[in-house]
Amino acid sequence: MAMMRLRREDPRVVGSFRLHRRLGAGGMGVVYLGSDRRGQRVALKVIRPDLAEDREFRSRFAREVSAARRIRGGCTARLVAADLEADRPWFATQYVPGPSLHDKVNEEGPLPAAHVASIGSALAEGLLAVHEAGVVHRDLKPSNILLSPKGPRIIDFGIAWATGASTLTHVGTAVGSPGFLAPEQVRGAAVTPATDVFALGATLAYASTADSPFGHGSSEVMLYRVVHEEPQLLGVPDALAPLLHACLAKDPEDRPTTLQLSLRLKEIAAREAHGHGAPPGHAPDGRPVGRRADAYADQHTERRPGPGTPPRSTPSRGTPPRGTPPRGTPSRGAAAPRASSPRSAPPGAGPARPTGRNTPARPPAPRRGTGQRPAPRTNGRRPGGPDRVRLLRQRLTVFVVVTLLVALGIAAAQGCQGPARGLGIPTAPTAPGAPEAPGAGPEAGL
Repeated sequence: MAMMRLRREDPRVVGSFRLHRRLGAGGMGVVYLGSDRRGQRVALKVIRPDLAEDREFRSRFAREVSAARRIRGGCTARLVAADLEADRPWFATQYVPGPSLHDKVNEEGPLPAAHVASIGSALAEGLLAVHEAGVVHRDLKPSNILLSPKGPRIIDFGIAWATGASTLTHVGTAVGSPGFLAPEQVRGAAVTPATDVFALGATLAYASTADSPFGHGSSEVMLYRVVHEEPQLLGVPDALAPLLHACLAKDPEDRPTTLQLSLRLKEIAAREAHGHGAPPGHAPDGRPVGRRADAYADQHTERRPGPGTPPRSTPSRGTPPRGTPPRGTPSRGAAAPRASSPRSAPPGAGPARPTGRNTPARPPAPRRGTGQRPAPRTNGRRPGGPDRVRLLRQRLTVFVVVTLLVALGIAAAQGCQGPARGLGIPTAPTAPGAPEAPGAGPEAGL
């Protein structure tokens, strides 16, 4: 809270309190920072001189202070002392360190939904204690809410009034702040706890959007909008919008009670703080988690891998384009080479396809519809490893078998050729004078 030096006309001592700084000024008087002899700090409000001369105001002010003494709650600034018979009546409340809700939003912008709901639930509890004491605040607004380290506190009960009393219409007396007043206050009807519910709804809408739900303009324009126009809740989180719209109903009977508002805001604060405001299986920002994350990634990621991107190991949809050579290992949708049996392999033939147990299982055909190249099947092995060695062994075996078969065929062909005499085949003549071998003459065989 901003503090200012004391002015020349400001008092230095009021009652048993010494004044140190100015905290602000309002329609009813000036608020000072003071302390007692024990060092307890208080926010002390001194009534304006013109209002102090009004007997009607003094009488009503005495009733308000009496009602404020009955308020018990941790979300309000406790009344410490008051003097209703002084020349200028005054009252002192517990000093609450911390900025106002108006200053925080003005400096940091709209607050998150969880923070707004947490502040609202604490304020609703404070209003519940105020209403149980028979008092209506009537001027709840962002500048009258202080954000202390222990939680929000409601201050400035300067125009608070007992339940059922009419609005304050005396000349020169503030009746509230345009944009946060309830329609019944503008019309001059009786105020009820529902009046504070309307103001709390407008205050939480301001915390969510950094703007009044009824815009800006002169007091007359703002009061007209409060009575005749619907609030603008654009920018209010979806978790809070329906509840705040109910709080800003024109008819007090249509607004939730303070207790209902407190319970509902607690639920919203707990759900938003733990990230349960999103649908099941999703994070608070809407992203899926767990098993849903894989499907989400598939739907929001380009199907075709880019340059340098390794192919996915899961089967992809679509058929490979024709004429695409496999990379290293057979891809899905392309059959691996098989080695044929040695008996069926012709001499000089190249490697054949393996059969029997050596035949690799054919992977399922890829699905159609995407035109994506199927990912190669690696079976957890590095391409060019054991499969390549096995293929080389098969080729070497076939080569040795074929070579042996060819050699055996040549040897068999040479062994079948013998002497051709018995078959009538002419032989080479012997040398002259050499004896003729037995059985070699013409008479042989006769």
